[in-house]
Amino acid sequence: MARTNAAQTRQKPLDSTLLTLRVHERRRLSPSLARVTLVGDDLERFAPLGRDQWFRLFLPIAEGTLSRLPNRLDTLAYVRYLAIAKTERPVLRNYTVAGFRPDGEHGPELDVDFVLHGSAAEGTAGPAATWAETCEPGDAVAILDEGILFTPAAGVTGPFALVGDETALPAIAGVLASLPEDATGTALIEVPDAGDVRDLVAPPGVEVRWVVRVDPHATPGAAVRDAAVAAESAMPAYAWVAGEQALAAAMRRHWVRAGVDKRAISFTGYWRAPRGH
Repeated sequence: MARTNAAQTRQKPLDSTLLTLRVHERRRLSPSLARVTLVGDDLERFAPLGRDQWFRLFLPIAEGTLSRLPNRLDTLAYVRYLAIAKTERPVLRNYTVAGFRPDGEHGPELDVDFVLHGSAAEGTAGPAATWAETCEPGDAVAILDEGILFTPAAGVTGPFALVGDETALPAIAGVLASLPEDATGTALIEVPDAGDVRDLVAPPGVEVRWVVRVDPHATPGAAVRDAAVAAESAMPAYAWVAGEQALAAAMRRHWVRAGVDKRAISFTGYWRAPRGH
């Protein structure tokens, strides 16, 4: 993750130890998104928290490389992780729980959604997207639960403001599904393709608006930022934004200038667009 106030807002899991899992299946959800379902006995120790629960995902680059990972990821353990030779160091990325079923057909099941930038076949995709397109049932991965960032004060039912690009779609979907039935507010989500728009579970008082990125060369997040700033809506009691770093920073500035209490804003830059994008 890039710039964030997660240290101030994060609700940590009660226990976070390394869980080694395996791929059950992968499938294409839409033009820009793929879903990988993970299973394994270690998921019996996973505690689903709902909302925007996220975890660190370790992808092996060769057989057996996951065995060198630390059981926890404090500062010292992270330094040791970085000391592993690049030819043996598992790829580390942060992802959100897209779905969890404690009683799946093959035991507990964890869904992870991946945005597919580039092409694995042509070598233009990043390591995580490439893995999501090419992994096979039985392939091993590891995760470390990191808790949730959507943490409004107890009893707050809105108005909520949720803003994100396609990388934040699983998190926004999780937050919406976790809101109380009487919640109010808006959720604005930018996606690269109209085919990525899908029905989300949300309280009747929360409006879900989709922004399709018309210009394929535009910086992701710019269109939903403009739509959110231009929208006439009630002052949010709690605001949440995630996605490209410039989007997160811009929405935080907008909300602070509008008078939203800084303590009622959760902002996280999941990634940074290349300069000149």
